Amino acid sequence: MKLYRVLFLFIIYNSAAQHKPIETIYFDFDKYNLTTAQTKVVNRFIKTIDTSKVESIQIYGYCDDRGTDDYNIRLSHDRVNTIQALLISSGFNQNKIVILEGKGRVVVKADTVENLYETRLRNRRVDLIVVKRNSFGKDVHTSFKDKIKVGDKICVETILFDLGSARLTPASKKELDKIALTLQKHKNIRFEIRGHVCCTPEIYSDGIDKDTRDRKLSWNRAKSVFNYLSSKKVSKNRMRYQGCGNKFPLKRGDKFDRRVEFLITKI
Repeated sequence: MKLYRVLFLFIIYNSAAQHKPIETIYFDFDKYNLTTAQTKVVNRFIKTIDTSKVESIQIYGYCDDRGTDDYNIRLSHDRVNTIQALLISSGFNQNKIVILEGKGRVVVKADTVENLYETRLRNRRVDLIVVKRNSFGKDVHTSFKDKIKVGDKICVETILFDLGSARLTPASKKELDKIALTLQKHKNIRFEIRGHVCCTPEIYSDGIDKDTRDRKLSWNRAKSVFNYLSSKKVSKNRMRYQGCGNKFPLKRGDKFDRRVEFLITKI
């Protein structure tokens, strides 16, 4: 059996409070289509997970170190799209696929890798990461509709930001519209909006906003949400905001650290 057609199912323990099942699909060199055997494994994976207990699925694509950056970005995206299409055609709920990201090539130094051939095989892959419900941790929720109390946090996976940006994405605005409607019905809830960043060196406490050029990215993200909810008739007296910088990474990937959270301060 060729090594590049071996598929591994394994568990990564991200922290004591959270673990994520991962299915890894390895691709042939310069290919994004699946073999019959690979398709069967993905379908088997879908059947083994209890979708009622799944919060979301993340799909990340990779390539080996050969070829140009632009070409490998496209190829990794094609691999991700192949897996997404198979999931959907097999009946998986598309709304639960929250991240589709082609990360391009995995750069290695050829002269320092002991077994370059096998390393490249492992890098031609797509990772399927399943996030179970309530996997954020104790007293962390994913909706204002949950039964919440003072001190609880609400972390919504679709309110995320582009790298270096405090601008709300269309998906974030859509989710905030729903939150605004809920908050208008439950006027007793007061909360703090907390902004976060990823990918900053440890010597810095916050990221740079590429629009304003100041190192207050987490504050600007929180303020963007504050202003948007205010524009949707949520009283400013119920809200406050602050930036938390890079102090509280979720360790679920950089994308999830480009987020805001809601801390319940009064009910």
